[in-house]
Amino acid sequence: QQSSNGPVKKSMREKAVERRNVNKEHNSNFKAGYIPIDEDRLHKTGLRGRKGNLAICVIVLLFILAVINLIITLVIWAVIRIGPNGCDSMEFHESGLLRFKQVSDMGVIHPLYKSTVGGRRNEDLVITGNNQPIVFQQGTTKLSVEKDKTSITSDIGMEFVDPRTQNTLFSTDYETHEFHLPNGVKILNVQKASTERITSNATSDLNIKVDGRAIVRGNEGVFITGKTIEFRMGGNMELKAENSIILNGTVMVSPSRLPSSSYGEQFNNGNWLRFKLCMCADGTLFKVQVTGHNMGCQTSVNPCGATH
Repeated sequence: QQSSNGPVKKSMREKAVERRNVNKEHNSNFKAGYIPIDEDRLHKTGLRGRKGNLAICVIVLLFILAVINLIITLVIWAVIRIGPNGCDSMEFHESGLLRFKQVSDMGVIHPLYKSTVGGRRNEDLVITGNNQPIVFQQGTTKLSVEKDKTSITSDIGMEFVDPRTQNTLFSTDYETHEFHLPNGVKILNVQKASTERITSNATSDLNIKVDGRAIVRGNEGVFITGKTIEFRMGGNMELKAENSIILNGTVMVSPSRLPSSSYGEQFNNGNWLRFKLCMCADGTLFKVQVTGHNMGCQTSVNPCGATH
């Protein structure tokens, strides 16, 4: 209400009644400020759809990597035994030396270029294989240690050197044309040898023994010299030459090992033939067929002529 003099002032009671009515209306109006909106048009938060599937895959991958890392850590801790004080089974030095302090079980080892495997000065280096040979290989050179033999294979040769004095104990350097055995070694067992000569000391014999067949071949001839030369064989002995075979000296043939027959047996019985071994004055050997008793070396073609 207003008058000519200005607005009419309300009393305290009127103001209280008006305030009470406003509060009562406001508390009973539950739709005050409510605006109906479609939920599909609202902005959605979080990872949904393809982003949600990708997030799940990343989480699963991280979990798998964590499990693998845990397994590797347990293996390192149990096998290599790495702890707060370092590694219990091996030592790494600044010079590149790797030292094993305990018994180690390893399979295939690939060392670096020109690496060295050795043991302590006053202790033996023991390397064992579980029913398998121990093989050291560098390029084409291979050292194989087996139960009943030790073999070394190399296309460029081999050399054994004393690590303390750096003296060569044994070498296969063919450029010097000498193949010296080390002191104390008297037997050399090889399947095939290519050398210019084989000699022994003046006070000892040179014995060459084989289990099967022995073939001695020379591109420029084979010369065998010695105080006494003796051949013993269980089978046949064959001498081949393009030009001639010269036996210079006293040649003895033991008839006890040759086949014999009785005099009453016919020579030409058709079963097998007999030949007599004859020799010319210059040492040429030839054979003559035996046709009767006490026959000599007469033959129609003389092999001891100038043309022969």
